Amino acid sequence: MNNNSKIKSSTFWTNLFKTPTEKSDLEETLSSMPPFKNFGSTYLKQLFKIIHTRYYSAGEYIFYQGDPGIALYIINEGEVRICKQIDIDEDVELARFKRGDFFGEMALLDNDVRSASAIAVKDSTLAVIFKPDLDRLIEKYPKNGIQILRGLSQIIATRLRIMDDELVIISNSYSNKIEETEDGRN
Repeated sequence: MNNNSKIKSSTFWTNLFKTPTEKSDLEETLSSMPPFKNFGSTYLKQLFKIIHTRYYSAGEYIFYQGDPGIALYIINEGEVRICKQIDIDEDVELARFKRGDFFGEMALLDNDVRSASAIAVKDSTLAVIFKPDLDRLIEKYPKNGIQILRGLSQIIATRLRIMDDELVIISNSYSNKIEETEDGRN
């Protein structure tokens, strides 16, 4: 991917569930996320046992488009760029995430590949929850597991509704441009 990348953004990738103020405490960040909010301290302690910390240098790929989706990432420090490669010389920036944001949640629901790449813009520290670890925790605590799965579904459903609205806006804009072009020819 080169420096001639087009930068576009969609609210599909924005973190709709981030609390209004950035929080440095991972526990508070988790508590603000639909999959983990309303958990008591006992369950949060169990959750912390499966969270791994990973460090990425500026410019380092966290994952590539097409890689297996195996984890959810929460930014403790730094900044991450999400981009989708269109062709060999072009990618589209979908989002930039900062402290307290999360990405990669679809990997916790499906076994599909990554739909975009994630790249550290700045040196970054990420909290990582791997799918196999979370699956074991859900099996051990099924009631909380249902809440986690509902929370993940809420995130994805909300993003899809917003995408529907954006698609209608884009479609209407495109239709208006076609009409203007046709009117100009008559």
